[in-house]
Amino acid sequence: MLTNYIKVAIRNLLRQKGFSFINILGLALGITCTALIGMWVNDELSYDKFHNDFDRIYRVTATLPEMKVHAAVSSAPLAIAVKAELPEVEDAVRISGLNRDLIQVGDVKFEEKGVIYADSNFFNLFTFPFIKGSKETALQNPEGVVITEEMALKYFGSTDVLEKTIRKNDKDNFTVTGVIANVPDNSHLQFDFVQPMRFLARTNKDLKNNIWDNFNYYTYIKLNDKVQRSASALADIEKKMQAIYKKNETVLKVSFVLQPLTKVHLYSNFLADIPGHGNAQNVYIFMVVAVFILVVACLNFMNLATARAARRAKEVGLRKVVGAIRPHLMGQFLAESLVVALLSLVLALLIIYLVLPYFNTLGGKNLALDFTNVKIIGGLLGITVITGLLAGSYPALYLSGFVPATVLKGNFSGGKSGGLFRNTMVVIQFAVSISLIVGTTIVYRQLKYIQQLNLGYDKENLLYLPMTGEMWSKYDALRASLGNNRLTSQYSFISDLPTTSSGATISVEWKGKDPNTQPLFYNIAIDENFEEVFKATFLEGHGYGENAKADSVNIVLNETALKTMDMPLASAVGTKITVWGQERTIIGVVKDFNFKPVQETIGPMFLNRNTWGGYAIIRTLPGETESAIAALEQICKTINPSYPFNYSFLDQDIANLYKAEQRLGSLFNVFAVLAIVISCLGLYGLSAYLAERRTRELGIRKVLGASGFQLVYLLSATFTRPILIATAIAIPLAWYGMSQWLDGFAYHVTIDWSIFLIAFLSALIIAWLTVSFESIKAATTNPVKSLRSE
Repeated sequence: MLTNYIKVAIRNLLRQKGFSFINILGLALGITCTALIGMWVNDELSYDKFHNDFDRIYRVTATLPEMKVHAAVSSAPLAIAVKAELPEVEDAVRISGLNRDLIQVGDVKFEEKGVIYADSNFFNLFTFPFIKGSKETALQNPEGVVITEEMALKYFGSTDVLEKTIRKNDKDNFTVTGVIANVPDNSHLQFDFVQPMRFLARTNKDLKNNIWDNFNYYTYIKLNDKVQRSASALADIEKKMQAIYKKNETVLKVSFVLQPLTKVHLYSNFLADIPGHGNAQNVYIFMVVAVFILVVACLNFMNLATARAARRAKEVGLRKVVGAIRPHLMGQFLAESLVVALLSLVLALLIIYLVLPYFNTLGGKNLALDFTNVKIIGGLLGITVITGLLAGSYPALYLSGFVPATVLKGNFSGGKSGGLFRNTMVVIQFAVSISLIVGTTIVYRQLKYIQQLNLGYDKENLLYLPMTGEMWSKYDALRASLGNNRLTSQYSFISDLPTTSSGATISVEWKGKDPNTQPLFYNIAIDENFEEVFKATFLEGHGYGENAKADSVNIVLNETALKTMDMPLASAVGTKITVWGQERTIIGVVKDFNFKPVQETIGPMFLNRNTWGGYAIIRTLPGETESAIAALEQICKTINPSYPFNYSFLDQDIANLYKAEQRLGSLFNVFAVLAIVISCLGLYGLSAYLAERRTRELGIRKVLGASGFQLVYLLSATFTRPILIATAIAIPLAWYGMSQWLDGFAYHVTIDWSIFLIAFLSALIIAWLTVSFESIKAATTNPVKSLRSE
């Protein structure tokens, strides 16, 4: 019987090639979108799940309740104290932030950004497989270093490199004690070199002196396997950690929160966090989009199947007369649906194979369609079968319910219920399409707003160099070289880039301060050229002068700092405050500028005098950027010959801050277009069916004097009302969803009525264009042919 079902299904598909093509292509696009989004979402949700016992590993984050500030870092002694004093904690490890170092092997040298320091038990807590060496001993030697397979091949051409020497920063030699497999893409920790924390402890004050109030390290703990991981149990551990912190004569009011390892990638928007995180909100958005697009594709199938019911009515009647029962008929129609779904899957796999490289580029992933992966193929088959059954369920119930006597007399018509069902499907399809158009428009406007937002400084034509090697020790020579060349004469030295600034302290005191408050002040060190190079605006006073020693007792604040201190702008200059225990005089108040992404509000900040380095910022002359880069390269080769010349542009870094939003916008564009295409395929098929059903009516109208335009309008207007209803449904849903997304930005566009008008008009024009072909074709048909059978 199953074989017979399939044979009949194939015959019906071949008999109605046009509708079969529309159904197969529509479902194929729906499956393609769902599969691609599913692969992307699965990758986002898979982060850090490759570690053994990942469900017992947590990152310790810190919260300053008063300022509602959350930090990803904690103090150096915390990990050791927690491991020693809390029986619930099986292990704890500290990791430094990413460091930028010059790595050299023989004549091969590169500046690497993926260098971290970690405690000796790092590879016991985290599962990074060793190719060479042992995880138990790899970080025991302070002068040892563990490298990835990629770095081993890059510098040595082989992974057999144990006991070989790597030179760092042109002064320290390290022995390779281990080679690990390349860090997986779905790890929130991305690094190439791991050095022992014991080496850093030789010079780092936080580690040498067990400083509790400096938060500079990422702390991870692994809970005992007998510990319950309920919210209440974790809260109890957090309170114990807070008690440990308080008893060590600390002054900072802080509480700790345990963040599950698998939540770090998607739920991290913390101060001083590791770069490269995802966004849980975007993942949920695309999960909803995937479901919506698949629903649209299924509705297409159901709509077209019921629309063609009249052509199948006599077939159903004859089958029932000769003994077919309803379950058999339902099986026949479900078999047809599954055949369509399986053919759609084959086409979808071909489309996925072709578009996956472009999708990876858009989504910032390295996804692959592995036909040997049982989970992927099983998942696709599961989606296909479920889609086929769901899409075929209503047609099966609807078509198998025809009464033989009625349909064989020729009295069958789709009826009001059929028309209502089809209109309902059109409404749902276009509600989804309009919602995606609204989402695309809002994301586009927000990205444009970010690009055009006044950051408080001029970001254009700013390039920077990290102050590596001998650049700071040859500060005077560097200044002279930069200043004497007109291409580089506009320069400034700044401790942190506005895109990466994370330094903050509570050690700011002023007259009238409430002793019970601990506001957090961000800080950047600047020099005398800051105002000129960044084109920052001073509201009162001025910046620093050339005498760095004299400026050591002065300070510059931003607007928000004054508001935090409740200090009038007019009287701020000349007022004394205490920073890090030293009295400073306010010499200037700078207009607020964005030193964090626009998702966050601008916080209070002081700008102290730069006396240690960081970055050299150069404002290039318009149209002479390439010449300025060449001049800088020559200067760096003279001042800092041991290091390769590296530079970047500040505006590019700012753009990179919003990569997730840019990807969201790009993917939104693609899926909105595909949702519209799928809807239009169904709409085209439906319009062809209606035009065919109303051929005689149109012929009569034409004979009675109706113009071609009136006939086209008559057919096209059929779909106007459903689109109006779809707009009414889509507006509140899209408004709510995108309002939630925009709430993630401290500075964002407003959602105005024009966005919904654009979406409605776009959907209406697309719908009219889609049905116009069949409408014009029907309207221009010779009425003699239409009425010949009358």
